[in-house]
Amino acid sequence: MTLRVMWMLNHTLAREFEIPMLKRCGVSQFYLPKIVPNELSFQSNSVSYEEDIGLEIPPAELEVLNSCDWYSGATPEAWAIANQYFNVVFCIFHDGVLLKEIAKYFKGLVVCRAYGLKNSHTYSEIIFKYKLEHHIRKIYSRFYFSESFPHLIDMEERYLSNRRLNMPLGVMTQASDKWQGSEERIYFICPQIETSDYYKKVFENFKESFSDFDFVVGGEQLIPVNDSRVLIEVTEKDRHSHINQNRVMFYHSQEPNHIHHHPFEAVLAGMPLVFMAGGMLDRLGGRDLPGRATSLKDARRIIRRLMKGDKGLVETIRNSQQVLLKSVDAELLSSTWKAGVQQLEGDLQILSQIESKRPSRPKRIAVILPEAYRGGTLRGALMLAQAIHIGSRQCGEAVEVVFAYREESNLYGEDDFVDLGKDIALRPFRWHQLSSKEACRAMHFAGHEGWFSASSHVVPDDGMRQFMDCDLWLVVSDRVGAPLLPLRPVVAMIYDYLQRYEDVIARSADLQFIQTARSADRVLVTTQFTKNDALQYAGVDPRRLAQLPMLIPQFSKWQVSMNEVVEPYFIWTTNAAPHKNHIEVMRALRIYYEEYGGVLLCKVTGVGSDAIPEGKLPHLKPIIPLLRQSPLLSSRVRWLGDLPDHEYRAQLKSAAFLMHPARIDNGTISVIEAAQLGVPSLSTDYPAMREMNQWYSLNLQFMDGSSARNMAGMLMQMEKNFESLRSSLPKAEVFESNDISVHAQRYWQEVRKCL
Repeated sequence: MTLRVMWMLNHTLAREFEIPMLKRCGVSQFYLPKIVPNELSFQSNSVSYEEDIGLEIPPAELEVLNSCDWYSGATPEAWAIANQYFNVVFCIFHDGVLLKEIAKYFKGLVVCRAYGLKNSHTYSEIIFKYKLEHHIRKIYSRFYFSESFPHLIDMEERYLSNRRLNMPLGVMTQASDKWQGSEERIYFICPQIETSDYYKKVFENFKESFSDFDFVVGGEQLIPVNDSRVLIEVTEKDRHSHINQNRVMFYHSQEPNHIHHHPFEAVLAGMPLVFMAGGMLDRLGGRDLPGRATSLKDARRIIRRLMKGDKGLVETIRNSQQVLLKSVDAELLSSTWKAGVQQLEGDLQILSQIESKRPSRPKRIAVILPEAYRGGTLRGALMLAQAIHIGSRQCGEAVEVVFAYREESNLYGEDDFVDLGKDIALRPFRWHQLSSKEACRAMHFAGHEGWFSASSHVVPDDGMRQFMDCDLWLVVSDRVGAPLLPLRPVVAMIYDYLQRYEDVIARSADLQFIQTARSADRVLVTTQFTKNDALQYAGVDPRRLAQLPMLIPQFSKWQVSMNEVVEPYFIWTTNAAPHKNHIEVMRALRIYYEEYGGVLLCKVTGVGSDAIPEGKLPHLKPIIPLLRQSPLLSSRVRWLGDLPDHEYRAQLKSAAFLMHPARIDNGTISVIEAAQLGVPSLSTDYPAMREMNQWYSLNLQFMDGSSARNMAGMLMQMEKNFESLRSSLPKAEVFESNDISVHAQRYWQEVRKCL
C-alpha cells in the first residue's frame, strides 16, 4: 500500500534529508505544515510550499489544511481532510498537543521522530511530563518510536522500544572540499545568545576559554549581541563562506544524545573540526580522531597549532574526520529507510483489513450538571445538551447524549426535563469520592500508565459504570467540590467567575473550582467578559479556551401582540445569592413607592425567592427591618417563589417590564425571554449585559446597581415609558436567527476536539 505522508515537523535540516530519502523509497505525496509556533524551540524551523505542487488534493481542501496551526490544534474539518488523503503522519513530541490531536483524530500510522534530547533526558520522561502515555496506548498498534540515532532506544521504556522504527538521520549534501582556511579565526556556532539562558552560558564559556584567539560566531540571533564578533544575520551564502575561509570550527557540545548539523557541514567542506570528547561525535566514529579534545586546555592546544599553520596536523585532521560522515551518509542509510518504509506499507495493509471488519458504535457524551441547579443554569445545561445532539447530526456524526443530574436532589420533577425530548437520555448520579490510591488504580485500569496523584478525587457514580460508557464528560460549570478523576476527556462549560467580584464562596473552594477549569481538556464560555476572567483570574490555557455564542430559548410561540393588555406590575427575577443585590433593590423599591409614588407592583420570582423576606441568610438580614419600617413596601412586593416555566411565562408576558438588578454575572437569559414576549427590561450596567444588549439589539435600559436612588429613578422612567419601549424591541426573526440549531454545529465542533 502506497504511503501518503503528513510530515508535521517543519525542522529545516531534517526536512532537507528526510523528504528526499522518503522519495527515494517511493513516497511521492507529502503535506507540510505552513504555520510554525512562535517559540525559541522552533527557531531552526521553516515553512516550505514545494510539496504542495505534487499533492492530489483539491485547492479548497488544501487551503483548509494550510490555514491550520497543527501544533496548537487543527479543526475537525482539517483532520477529516487529512484522513481522506493521508495514511501516515510523521511528528515530534514537543509539548504533546499535536500528538494528542493525532491520537484523537488521525486514523493512519503515527511515526514519532526522536532526534535526541539534551542533558541525557529521555522521551519517556517527556511523555510522562505531558501525560501522553495514555494517548500513545490508544494508538499503540499503529504507533512507532522512530529514533534518528540507534542508541537512543536503549534509554527508553519498553513500551517505546517495542514500537521501534529505525530511520537514522543523515545528510544529503555531498562533500565539496572547498575549505581554504585563509582567515586565522575560529568559527563557532551559537544561536539565540540573548534569548536562551543555555546558549548565553555556552557563549560566555567560549569567550572565556578562547579570549586570546580571533573568532567569529554564527547562528541565528533574534536580538543583536553586544559583541562585534557575533554575526547579526548570516545567509546561507555567508555561512558557506565562513566555513570555507576560517581556519577551524570548534564544536563545544558534550551532549551524548543530541548533535547539531554544523559539524557535518565543516567536515563536508574539508574544514578542520575540533570537538569536545564525550558527545555524540564519539559514537559516530570520533573517539580516536586527532581533532578530539579531552579538555578545553587540550582544545586550545590543538587550535593553536592549526592557527600557526601546522600543515601536517591540518591534513591529518581533515583526512581522519571523514569517518564521521559514514554514519550520516544518505547512500549508506538508504537500505535502512527502505526497510522502514516497507514495514509501514505492510502494517498499513493489515490496519486496512482490521478496520474493514471493526464494528462501530456512536460516540456518547455525558452532559453533567454537578450541583442541583434550577433557573438559568439548569436551562442553559438543557440547551447545551440539545446543542450537542443537534450539532453532531448537522455534522453527520450523530452522537448519543446523556443528561446527568444529582440523584439526591428533590428539586426536579418530570416537567423540568421535558424540553430535552425523547432522544436525550436522563441519568441521575451521585458524586463518589476515591482515595489517592483508589484513584491511581482506577486510572491504571483505564489505560493511564504512570498516572499519580497525592489527593483524593471524585467520579460521577450512576450506579452502573461511573459514566465509563460515555466517551466524554461535559461538566456544566466548574462547581466540582474535589478534583474530578479524568477517566474520560473533560470539557467544562463555565458561565462566570462571580467569586472574583463577590464574596460568594470560601477561598479553599475557589481554588478547587479554578483547578477544575485548568485541568479540563477544553473550557467553553459565552461572553468576552467571562473569557477574560478565565484567562486572567483562573489562568486557563488560552489554547484550551473557546468562546461560543450564548444559547437562548425560543419563546416565539408565546409572542404577544402590541395591543394585548398589560397588567400593572413588573417582574423581578432573582434567587437568594449575594450578587443579586437584594438590599439595594429593597431600598430602591422603598424610594420608588414612598417618595416617587410608583404605582406598579413588584412580583418576585426565582429559585428560593419566596424565602428572601425571611432574612435567614446573613446577607439578607437587613431586609427584615426594611419591610417592617415600610408597610407600603411590604404591600407592593409580592413574593411568588419558583414558578413552573408555563406560569412564569404567563406572568412575564403580562408584565410592564422586567427588572434585573444583579451586580455582576455572565448576563441573564431572562431579558431575552422577556424581549421575545414583547416585554422591555431594566438592567444593572455591567459588561456581560452590555455584550448581550449589543448582540441581540435588546434596547435595554441601564441603572446603577450601587445606587438605590438611581435605581428608583429608573423604575419611574420604566413606569412612564414601558409602552413606547415595547415598540423598540427586536423582531422575532432576530431570536430565530440565534436558535439553538443555528449555533449547535459550533458547539459540537468544540466538544468534538476532545473526543
